[in-house]
Amino acid sequence: MYFIEMQVRSEGMKVYGSSYHFSDVTNFVKENFEGIYDAKNKSLSIQETVPTTFHVPADCVPCIKHYLLALMQAKDSQNLSGDWGGRMMNSQVTCPPGKIALTKEASSIFNEIKVDTGNLRLDFYDNAEIDGDTISVSVDNEMVVSNQRLAAKPITVAIRIDLVKTEHEVIMIAENEGSIPPNTALLIVTAGEKRYRLFLSSDADQKKVLVRFIYEKPK
Repeated sequence: MYFIEMQVRSEGMKVYGSSYHFSDVTNFVKENFEGIYDAKNKSLSIQETVPTTFHVPADCVPCIKHYLLALMQAKDSQNLSGDWGGRMMNSQVTCPPGKIALTKEASSIFNEIKVDTGNLRLDFYDNAEIDGDTISVSVDNEMVVSNQRLAAKPITVAIRIDLVKTEHEVIMIAENEGSIPPNTALLIVTAGEKRYRLFLSSDADQKKVLVRFIYEKPK
């Protein structure tokens, strides 16, 4: 499975940011991008530049993508969707085109995941520029990580699900915003053979992000 996450900042009609393309925590590409927002047509044109870091199989080459996206705003969410094309890094060979859909919900401070295993592994990464973001993490109101800096190497938390008490809450607390607000983290959850990825963002107004895990017996 293949995912893309974007962290965007804007200056007028110009946008800048970083994109992550990853299938798992060991195969990923991080690229900077720049683009233009057309307020009249509510469209966004984004061009990635060279990768800043990547780790891919020997027979793979990162794709430098160009995105044409439409912005739609609802009461409690924002949606970007459209197409991408591009070329392989250091060549003029085109990479396979595709479609992308990104959603930002107003309720993104809360996430709920149903699991069918008793052991979970949580890996927290900095999701944008590594700029000094620090976090604390609590599990069921018990602090397990205190004021640690997010980086390319994950902060790892292991959780043993109580099969009697079937709901467990994990809270990420933004201790600061680094040099580039807001405090952003990529959380990879490994639950048995399943993997989930969550984009967590906290700022001065909302410093906590809650993830609730609910155990359900395997069918």
